[in-house]
Order: sequence, then structure tokens, then C-alpha cells
Amino acid sequence: MIAHSLKSPTFGPAQNLHGATYVVDAQFQAKKLDKDNIVIDIDKAMTVLKKVLQPLSYQNLDELPQFKNVLTTTEYLAFYIHQEIAKEVKAYFKGNLKITLGESHVAWAAYKGKV
Repeated sequence: MIAHSLKSPTFGPAQNLHGATYVVDAQFQAKKLDKDNIVIDIDKAMTVLKKVLQPLSYQNLDELPQFKNVLTTTEYLAFYIHQEIAKEVKAYFKGNLKITLGESHVAWAAYKGKV
């Protein structure tokens, strides 16, 4: 759960402060399984995801320094989360990471890129 405003006429009423609740999916993709027949240890993946999301949870993103003058669209937040997770896992995961943020059954966005 976050709060933010999207300060561009493109976003109509969403220019005003409003809340959003996201379901965040992190999908780790690799061309082959490792020696233990996994892409990434699920506990490590969950720990990193929690670590990255915790500073955003129940925050007004407009007030956080890392989002100063940034349109925190769902697409941008997927990108941001991807980049933060990639920093955390690059030492032990090589592959693609896809972050999907779902706000409702009709509003979702994803960002996929290499780690």
C-alpha cells in the first residue's frame, strides 16, 4: 500500500494525492536450472523482495527522496523494484527478472530485464 500523486495533466484526477494497493510478483527466469535444480532459492527471493518493498510500504512516495520529481507510475515502480532487486541478487543470480504490479483486475504493469 502506497500513496502518491502523478503531477502531469495526462493523469487527470490522479494528479491529486491518492492511494494504491499493489500485488507484486517477482519472476526469476533462467535458461537452465542450477546444480540444485532451481533458478533461485525461494527463501532468498522472498527475503530480497520484502527488503526492497518494506521502505515503500504505507509511505507517501511523493515524500521519499528517491522519487523526487519522478512520476511514480505503476510502470516506473515495476522498473524501480526490478533495479533494487537486481542490485541485491546479482552476486548469485544471472538471468532475467520480471516484476509485475497488479492494482486491480484491469490495472497492472510489468518490467522485465536482465539482472
